[in-house]
Amino acid sequence: MLNRRALGEQQEHLAKEWLTAHGYQILEQNFRCRQGEIDLIGRDGRYLVFIEVKYRKDSRCGDPLEAVDRRKQERILLTARFYLRSRGYSELTPCRFDIVAVRGENITVLKNAFGI
Repeated sequence: MLNRRALGEQQEHLAKEWLTAHGYQILEQNFRCRQGEIDLIGRDGRYLVFIEVKYRKDSRCGDPLEAVDRRKQERILLTARFYLRSRGYSELTPCRFDIVAVRGENITVLKNAFGI
């Protein structure tokens, strides 16, 4: 039995493989700063994409897409702003915030799930 951290890493790895197979270029994984953490950061076409991965074993624990509440979105936005500044990106860089929902073996991507 995997602990929560190991299970989360496993699900992020599955999401990363799926995204790569569907055209995303993953630039960073588990970017952390004082503001928070972003699971994956990548490119999808012209967009720099900040990706939150949520896992649920089944539907009894709710929909993983609904697990990114307003508070979590605000932390991701603050972290993304710090990432942009720390990596020298322009304020004009087109960005997007996606959520990857992993439900057992099923993966769903909600593109542009929330924004600045």
